[in-house]
Amino acid sequence: MHAMILAAGRGERMRPLTDILPKPLLPVAGKPLIAWHLEKLALAGIRNVVINHAWLGNLIESHLGNGAQFGLNIHYSAEDTALETAGGIAKALPLLGADPFLVINGDVWCDWDVTQAHDLATELKENAQLAWLLLVPNPPHHPQGDFELLASGEVASGNSNCCTFSGIGIYDPALFATIAPNQPAKLAPLLRHAIASHAVSGKLYTGTWVDVGTPERLVALDQQIKSK
Repeated sequence: MHAMILAAGRGERMRPLTDILPKPLLPVAGKPLIAWHLEKLALAGIRNVVINHAWLGNLIESHLGNGAQFGLNIHYSAEDTALETAGGIAKALPLLGADPFLVINGDVWCDWDVTQAHDLATELKENAQLAWLLLVPNPPHHPQGDFELLASGEVASGNSNCCTFSGIGIYDPALFATIAPNQPAKLAPLLRHAIASHAVSGKLYTGTWVDVGTPERLVALDQQIKSK
């Protein structure tokens, strides 16, 4: 199984920290934020990882190298300008193989058990679905949520009982078939189109999840991990 970490964002809300470092390299409890993801992927037995980058991407490559320090094989998908989530994934498809793959936003922190991704990817393929989403309770900064999770496990575009998309998902390559190469494209419209075809499932996760989008949340996460 392949995994992709999204690391191409500029991190405007993190400035001035991100003026000199890309957001995935900002330190959390003594190591870069992206290192937490890489270590969990390695422990889950996922060896092939693709990282896209744009802003200060050379620093990401020089810091992580080929992934040997993590026991991984890291490949990079460089973007001249950030292509948004779906555009970035579509550009990286040649590196991700023909089977469903795991995608993790580089600017979140979550203690979800990544080993579950293997079985979930198998189920996705067997059920001919296009996506599986890890959803979380709505945080204070995103009270309206994104999607509704039905009792059956299907994800819907309802306006009630909505949950927030964690930025962690498993996708079939076919989800991105309509995206032209090197063209910016958002993920949400693709997901909503697939949801309309009943091709998206998910799970509500109530463990620790943090959208590390501001300096204040970065400091709070750092203190939270150090206190454990």
